[in-house]
Amino acid sequence: MPDARLPTIAVLATGGTIAGAQAESASHAYRAGALAVGHLLDAVPGLGQLAHIQAEQVASVGSQNMSHAVWADLAQRIDALCSDPSIDGIVVTHGTDTLEETAYFLSLVIRQDKPLVLVGAMRPATAPGADGPANLYHAVALAGCAAARGRGPLVVMNEDIHYAREVQKIACAGINAFASPNRGRAGVMRSAQACFFSRNDTVHGRASVFTLQALQAAGWPRVEVVHAGVGLGADLIDFLSSRARGIVLAGVGDGNATNAALQALQRAAADGVAVVRASRTGSGRVGRNIEVDDDAAGFIAGGELSPQKARILLMLGLALTQDPAELQGFFDRY
Repeated sequence: MPDARLPTIAVLATGGTIAGAQAESASHAYRAGALAVGHLLDAVPGLGQLAHIQAEQVASVGSQNMSHAVWADLAQRIDALCSDPSIDGIVVTHGTDTLEETAYFLSLVIRQDKPLVLVGAMRPATAPGADGPANLYHAVALAGCAAARGRGPLVVMNEDIHYAREVQKIACAGINAFASPNRGRAGVMRSAQACFFSRNDTVHGRASVFTLQALQAAGWPRVEVVHAGVGLGADLIDFLSSRARGIVLAGVGDGNATNAALQALQRAAADGVAVVRASRTGSGRVGRNIEVDDDAAGFIAGGELSPQKARILLMLGLALTQDPAELQGFFDRY
């Protein structure tokens, strides 16, 4: 007879390395999303002692191929599960390449407080020392933890808990590939126990003004990222400004770029394209009117957001307004 004291956790699988399979055990190559969610759950010892599991396969992709369509399906399913009183928490298995982007997106469009945890793995499921089973165990435990409620989507990797806005993948290999460079980890897992260091003081969940419905109605506004470096010219920016509604500069240092690139971005802003300055450095805060005269140029300062997360916020913002001052307000708040 099921233990009524255990929480019921919905596990939504999307593929990724955590569900990856190698052709040969000694090979570094593998196919992401090859294994179904049932296989992942069967590989986790003691999972049944943590929770009752309700498993669903939402997608089976490597997260480099995560799409707006999968985001929409995932957000709609999560929203429905959050409204289901029989479900206590939700876990999403996800590839690590874009895990941080999906987590941040969900933090802005899921306007509910039920525990939501995203988890992945740096080694495929068939590799020696696969980290997926331990990560999934911790994710289920965290999703069933009352203290996880109201914190927005959380990411758990290698026993570390991260807030969606803060987390970044900082290495292409190795199990210690995730960090929260600006504000630090949210907490840690110790076996099945969550130890939180801080509350989430950023805007998320019910306080968010963004909705999936508004984004879909606006046609998922196109926003592109331009990576700054030595000799960056104007031609790529001029090309994108005729096709995109927004451009994020992954700038050197404090969101800076060559004079030619900044002049092209200023022309784009004058033509109504929303331009956000972010930093390619991986941490720190891009402040307004520091090094670059944002007021004169019509730019938006990206604050602490990485270029990839600035792109998500700008896309959501453009579904509501084209006004640079209002968009800056979103970047100041979210």
